[in-house]
Amino acid sequence: MSTLYVKGLTVKVEGRVLLKDLTFTLKEGKSHILFGPNGSGKTTLISALMGLPEYEVVSGQIIFQGVNIINKSVDERARMGLIVGFQNPPEITGVKLGDMLKLCLGKANSDEFSPEETAQIEAFRLTPFLNRDVNLGFSGGERKRSEILQMIFLKPNLLLLDEPDSGVDVESLRLISTEIQNYIERSGHSALIITHKGDILEYVKASYGCILLNGQFHCFKNPMCIYKEIKKLGYEECVACRKRTSKGWRNEQRE
Repeated sequence: MSTLYVKGLTVKVEGRVLLKDLTFTLKEGKSHILFGPNGSGKTTLISALMGLPEYEVVSGQIIFQGVNIINKSVDERARMGLIVGFQNPPEITGVKLGDMLKLCLGKANSDEFSPEETAQIEAFRLTPFLNRDVNLGFSGGERKRSEILQMIFLKPNLLLLDEPDSGVDVESLRLISTEIQNYIERSGHSALIITHKGDILEYVKASYGCILLNGQFHCFKNPMCIYKEIKKLGYEECVACRKRTSKGWRNEQRE
């Protein structure tokens, strides 16, 4: 079964077409890796999927859990279980991390976390930060750990992750990647993980991968194979050697 099916998606930002006629499927309970250099359209894609208003969908369909969400607001998509984690999580002054986590859990009026929730907070090494404003003065790794925990507490059906392996130390990368993998296995839900470097593949067991370059998909194959070829050849040469159609990826996903 598919969690997300996107057909013929064309997206424009400030009058410029950045994504053109993209079609792809994300399978339920799987991690999907989207590689791409800076400026390739990766962030544009997840922003359009989330419905951010500055990303104009010119044409196409976004089918999430069997419903075309193309005309739904950001709030409506979030309530359906579509959640995005940005490359640079913002600071939120005046809101304590502990209160934010309780809000994500739907227990804003509660004074305590359950033993299981407390254990997860400790696993993310965020206990000392509960009484601090969200992300204020946090390091890159602390911000990412905070954001991923918030997302997991929301129990999303689809995680949209914009470069979770960017700007974090090795230990934070191992921790958040392992927790993402654990959540997918435990919940049976899916993740679309955008990456420039591919370091997250050291810990996340991704099933499908491709490259987004110049607003179009290329190289539909095993994510680890793509990762190794990018490291060896670079994006442009990898695409030149392995260029295939989006139809090929969809056929591959059905196998």
